[in-house]
Amino acid sequence: MVFSRIVIATFLLAQVCDGVLTYAAIQLFGASAEGNPIITTWMALVGPEPAIVGAKLLASVCGVILYGLGVHRILLVLTLFYGVAAVAPWLALFHRLSLI
Repeated sequence: MVFSRIVIATFLLAQVCDGVLTYAAIQLFGASAEGNPIITTWMALVGPEPAIVGAKLLASVCGVILYGLGVHRILLVLTLFYGVAAVAPWLALFHRLSLI
């Protein structure tokens, strides 16, 4: 049980980090910094803040559903994916630009 709680907490933290870092990148580079065309389209329609918050809330709700269904290993894989494919690249970019 402790493992599954750590996984969901880490998943939710990854969502927050990705949202904050994506927002920072968009402020620096514009909407083209977002690689997901669905989110980019929503940014054009409703603005970056609501689009990012909506995307991160949706991902978080889906993560909580997976947690509730007891598929913790899938949630762990998704958490690792977010860390490697979403959070780490932003951190590396901001580090190269000496922003962090």
